[in-house]
Amino acid sequence: MTLQLPILNAAIGALNNAFPPQRTKVPSPGESGGGDGQIMGFFTDTSICIGCKACEVACKQWNQLPADGFNFTGHSYDNTTHLGSTTWRHVAFKEQIGEESSRWLMASDVCKHCEAAPCEQSCPTGALIYNEFGDVYVQTDICNGCGYCVAACPFGVLGRNEQDGHAHKCTLCYDRQADGMEPACAKACPTESIQFGPVDELRQRAQRRVGELHQQGRNDAYLYGAEPLGDYGRLNAFFLLEDHPNEYNLPEQPRQPLHQQKRRYAASLLTGAGLAAICALIFKSH
Repeated sequence: MTLQLPILNAAIGALNNAFPPQRTKVPSPGESGGGDGQIMGFFTDTSICIGCKACEVACKQWNQLPADGFNFTGHSYDNTTHLGSTTWRHVAFKEQIGEESSRWLMASDVCKHCEAAPCEQSCPTGALIYNEFGDVYVQTDICNGCGYCVAACPFGVLGRNEQDGHAHKCTLCYDRQADGMEPACAKACPTESIQFGPVDELRQRAQRRVGELHQQGRNDAYLYGAEPLGDYGRLNAFFLLEDHPNEYNLPEQPRQPLHQQKRRYAASLLTGAGLAAICALIFKSH
């Protein structure tokens, strides 16, 4: 059975009317809220990260997050291994050992605070919102622990805490921002690998930094997430990398789970209707 495009478009229109999109509006510059209304975020320059884990420690201390254990994991000097409900900053160590040379790639990973966050779109209770600084924020008091946001995030940022059953992730130190302070991780970073500020300014600063590295002969340097990644929007916490994204445990083309969702729903409804009609004809013929 071939689905005709006009019928499919009509079904999508009916779905739009029946289920209008309800998105939390992201503040734009000039609106009331976060100081001057600018969207705030992170620029992480991995080219100067020394792997000291000061950001991890500062994040845990400020947010009163429990330790993840002190056992060797077998993955270099990494005892946390990934982001989760109690690890909101994670410094990854990537050892590249070659025949002629070796190097360490180090990067401090964090929630990307996406412009169009799948976690926020998939949350059925409205626990995930954009706050006045444009950051994706979890309201744990209204989180029902369904885990939809955990599955929707293509970066593996969110985790559901086993003790309280709620989802947790980086808040971009919302409480510190509200008092005019920079996030704890950026404050603690000794090399300024983690930079905090208005995202538009950070993107310009990051482009200049890439230019500087290229002049030094480090032509592999590029920005990840400063611009859209395929059909995935920009990241408000983006990175300067010097190797393939997979080397930093980042997807080359992150998936947007809700992309073309209405079209898929419409196709399913029409397929179901077609199968029902065929079944009706078979029973009628007998």
